[in-house]
Amino acid sequence: MMNIPASITSLPSRTSELSSLLESWANMNSGSGHLSGLERMRLKLREAFAYFRSAIIEEVPLPGSSAKALRVIMRPAATQRVLMSGHYDTVYDAEHPFQTCTLMNAEVLRGPGVADMKGGLVTMFAALQAFEQTPAAFEIGWEVLLTPDEESGSHASVELIVERAKCCCFGLVFEPARGSGALVSSRKGTGCFTVKCHGRAAHAASAAAGRNAIVALAAFVQAASRVPDELPGVLLNVGFIHGGSDATNIVPDFAMAELDVRITKVSDQAAVEKHLADLVATANEADGLRIEMTSDFNRPPKECGPVEEQVFAQWQSMASELSIAPFTWVHSGGGSDGNFLSVAGLPNLDGVGPIGDHYHSENEYTVLPSITERAQIVALFLHRLASGEIRLNSALPA
Repeated sequence: MMNIPASITSLPSRTSELSSLLESWANMNSGSGHLSGLERMRLKLREAFAYFRSAIIEEVPLPGSSAKALRVIMRPAATQRVLMSGHYDTVYDAEHPFQTCTLMNAEVLRGPGVADMKGGLVTMFAALQAFEQTPAAFEIGWEVLLTPDEESGSHASVELIVERAKCCCFGLVFEPARGSGALVSSRKGTGCFTVKCHGRAAHAASAAAGRNAIVALAAFVQAASRVPDELPGVLLNVGFIHGGSDATNIVPDFAMAELDVRITKVSDQAAVEKHLADLVATANEADGLRIEMTSDFNRPPKECGPVEEQVFAQWQSMASELSIAPFTWVHSGGGSDGNFLSVAGLPNLDGVGPIGDHYHSENEYTVLPSITERAQIVALFLHRLASGEIRLNSALPA
């Protein structure tokens, strides 16, 4: 392998060691709501990243949260700095039955968070270890930002994520690669609409005197579910609906629903809001009925720009040099903290963690050799950025 430092080419020899580290981390519950588990996991990560003796390690309090983020900063005065984005929470709470790892075969580990994203954290750690042994490492800085609430929406972390994004020139998001090996080119933005319908109560024997909020809301959500037909790339799911009471002899005067909305482009948000507002206005023309709607777009879309396209081409080329199986990248309907990096103006490559699948289920797994393979690509990218072989303004060889 020409012009690739030995610390990078030798990473596959560490597969067994890093697999054991992943298993120990994944067997430690750190569900988003399990505060003591999050605390233990953060301390384990702090202990691991103390390997970088020159690094600044900080625990950052988050507004409205008892959990903290972990920052590891190397060479903060460098003119080029790369943000390494990750999260240490999982979707599996302390009472969830899926708590321990199982080795399915010599190359596949099944377990809670082994792909999303404790496998990504191990990949990040190994890549930085290898990079710091390369001759030009001192030429760039890097910052690791690990948050405790990505799986629950990053509500407490978003301000910190955006702040740190504005201090760096490129981002790497260590969410897992798809089962096919593909990275993530772009992601949908996510939003929640709450719709409340007020009607008029009446005795069921005199139903004509009432205005049935459930029936009116049902008509509204039926119309809302057709919005994606008019807006390609938009997804809308009616995920919760409630109304009425145990007294079925009363015309219900209240019903509510929650809609999950996912958009592909930033401009889709205004279009969705207008379509749904028009439906509300039409429904409110009916006598005795009133619909109120509120919306909250938690994550904006992550759109793919020219810098990401050029960096990804380099990613594929470096994989080929390292004799790693070829891969592509795909659009994802799910969000990540890469969405926030993008809206903050930071170009970023998402899904650079190990290969895995069945996230958020009891079948979640990761392919163990892909930990060191993906770490090799990350480390080589950082090495070539530091040596000037890759320039971020064009992401092409110098």
